[in-house]
Amino acid sequence: MGKFGLQFKATLENVTNVRPEGDDFRWYLKLKCGNCGEVSDKWQYITLLDSMPLKGGRGSASMVQKCKLCSRENSIDILKDTITPYNVEDSERFKTMVQFECRGLEPVDFQPQAGFAASGAETSSQFPEINLQEKDWTDYDEKASESVGIYEVTHQFIKC
Repeated sequence: MGKFGLQFKATLENVTNVRPEGDDFRWYLKLKCGNCGEVSDKWQYITLLDSMPLKGGRGSASMVQKCKLCSRENSIDILKDTITPYNVEDSERFKTMVQFECRGLEPVDFQPQAGFAASGAETSSQFPEINLQEKDWTDYDEKASESVGIYEVTHQFIKC
């Protein structure tokens, strides 16, 4: 069993509090089996709303799956209390945004998609429904009369 942190990095322009929005936010991951090393070829997503029982009545996880290659049962769980927003002072630095508890697998890739939200850095403007799949997002803050954006989105995983 191990914990892995997803570290987020981006350049923020006039926005702060970049965060996943809601318990139905989809974390799109590619996962590697710790037993045989097989990496999923398709993106798989997990949400806080997902809860599947672990074999042997050992609780639950966001996703439980059998490896296609070696048939080992693996699981991954989102640690809700570790979800942290990315703020303007974090700009251009890696910061852990969420942690996953993994049994028998590890995350190897992340694809940000829709469902992020942010706030104006100097205003009360809210920006819901941000899609970061293209690794860049731009908009306009009417209250501040200035452009806002999230650029050069990248990530890395660390062992916690």
